[in-house]
Amino acid sequence: MKRNVSRRNLLRLGAGVVGTGIVTAGVSSELVFPQKAVAKEDLTPEQALQQLIEGNSRFVKRQRKNPNQTFTRLIEVAKGQKPFASILGCADSRVPSEIIFDQGFGDLFVCRVAGNIATPEETGSLEFGSLVLGSKVIMVVGHKRCGAVEATVKGAQVPGQIATLVAAIQPGIESSLNQPGDKLENACKANILSQIRKLKTSPILSQLVSDKKLIIAGGYYDLDTGRVTIVA
Repeated sequence: MKRNVSRRNLLRLGAGVVGTGIVTAGVSSELVFPQKAVAKEDLTPEQALQQLIEGNSRFVKRQRKNPNQTFTRLIEVAKGQKPFASILGCADSRVPSEIIFDQGFGDLFVCRVAGNIATPEETGSLEFGSLVLGSKVIMVVGHKRCGAVEATVKGAQVPGQIATLVAAIQPGIESSLNQPGDKLENACKANILSQIRKLKTSPILSQLVSDKKLIIAGGYYDLDTGRVTIVA
């Protein structure tokens, strides 16, 4: 990261971007972009999204290439990272991003939290992954039978900070509860779309999207088949 962000650029960025990704007043009219790393093979956002889709297809077909998983690659990326894609995924142990998208060391910038919710901290991390490291696509990955979404649908009374997850999911799924079909599946997909909308309220991410330097997509992972279906 030291190679990609100079001290001067960090100081310039610091006035507008706090750790949570909040931009101060006045910065939204002219965002300051520090020097970014060149993403994998200088991919376009569309090509980066396609690489994720193709990797998942290999996984589903049991034709994984297991790229960039050697010790040589580990040493290579120890010097600096240039992930081509970012993932906002659920913390569920059954949804490991590098495996289901058939990627390796340094390919994905991954944020995981129960319910794949776009908290300020997760949003700030994804801003960093795109703005500084050069990630060309952010995919919000929800999944079948998500426990956090299910608890929200059922109106479960949950203890401690678990309640913050429910509070973050609830507004985005309310409209889906009256739709025909599987209520939980509808809610899981609605939650993906809701978190995408939250990410797009970030001035940094929305500017990158507007400049066609970033795509924010949504994927629904089927626990039974391993397939990721694009929902946005």
